[in-house]
Amino acid sequence: MIILKTEKEIEIIRQGGKRLAKILRRLGKEIRPGVTTRDLERLACEIIERAGGKPSFKGYQSKYDKKPYPTALCISVNDEVVHAPAMPVRILREGDIVGIDVGMRFPAKDGYYTDMAETFAVGKVSSEAKRLMEVTKKSLKLAIKTVRPGSTLNDIGRAVEDYVLANGFSVVRDLVGHGVGTAVHEEPNVPNFSFDERADITLKPGMVIAIEPMINAGGYQVYTASDGLTIKTVDHSLSAHFEHTVAVTKRGHKILTE
Repeated sequence: MIILKTEKEIEIIRQGGKRLAKILRRLGKEIRPGVTTRDLERLACEIIERAGGKPSFKGYQSKYDKKPYPTALCISVNDEVVHAPAMPVRILREGDIVGIDVGMRFPAKDGYYTDMAETFAVGKVSSEAKRLMEVTKKSLKLAIKTVRPGSTLNDIGRAVEDYVLANGFSVVRDLVGHGVGTAVHEEPNVPNFSFDERADITLKPGMVIAIEPMINAGGYQVYTASDGLTIKTVDHSLSAHFEHTVAVTKRGHKILTE
């Protein structure tokens, strides 16, 4: 069931989203060679608490998971697509690209959820890595532009897919965006590619969705690593990930994680 949010609820979600955006920006400033995933995790937990929120990933367990997620951050490096825990500790190195995915409930008690992600360069990166990040970020912007009452989830997916394929990269097909707000993950699923029109959904005011292109430099195929959590590219190509929480409004849309 898709849960439509009231204008009052969307405003509370926006307040949390603004705080989350500042948190991710602060984490991004720490990205440099020699920084560890433990450093970023500790900082994230500290500033999320200071912001009056609670990490929404740490301790999260869906019906498909065998155990709760162990950290506040997903920190995915190079060929890791998403869902890589911050621990055990890893050291960021010159030339890496690192995706940080962070979610927060605000207020911490009985609040609403927002979700966002960005991929950062660690020092100087290859021209391919730089272009991959640029294309992924642009595909998110193009997807968000389609969001308005009467448009569809397929409009979002096509916007991402058409732009990414035209630039020589691939769209991960085993993972999608999702509804968000009253829970970490809600209906509907939000694909980054076109799909069967019979399963399409028309956007309505009050819908709040997390749009999150996951784009690979090589093939789109992925697999789950031995930790049971981290998703990686089959061909070990680089992967980038950008995400915003977006509300459908009467006049169009509002990015809640800005």
